[in-house]
Amino acid sequence: MRPLSARSLATALVMAAVLPLGACGGGAKDRPKADLAAAKVTTIGVNSYLWRATLDTLSFMPLVQTDSNGGVIVTDWYANPNSPGERIKLTVTILDQDLRADALRVAGSRQVNQTGQWVDAPMQAATVQKIEEIILTKARDLRRTAINKD
Repeated sequence: MRPLSARSLATALVMAAVLPLGACGGGAKDRPKADLAAAKVTTIGVNSYLWRATLDTLSFMPLVQTDSNGGVIVTDWYANPNSPGERIKLTVTILDQDLRADALRVAGSRQVNQTGQWVDAPMQAATVQKIEEIILTKARDLRRTAINKD
């Protein structure tokens, strides 16, 4: 048996990939129409209400990374002007396209300034929980507003 040339191999791979597509159906008219619940309406990879609410809630903090398809928002360190000796950094992950409490995860880091050096310090679980509650409440309000407009 003679080995395939690079051109023949490429042609064979293209044909193997394209030929099965002919059996995929008769087009869009044959597909069922999906009626998405308002909680799932999204043009990004995650729930758009949670995404917008998170950006709104964290708008006072500098952002380092945002990935709307992966649902990740990472802030830079933020020091409250009323308490310059401590700073926090947050990572918010949106895990689902549904607007649900368990579709949101907030993780935080806290540091305190000790003699000119930033030292890691524990962040109270209540602080993270409060941020989650604020985001979820805002997301529900955004959804409610969107539904009432229709």
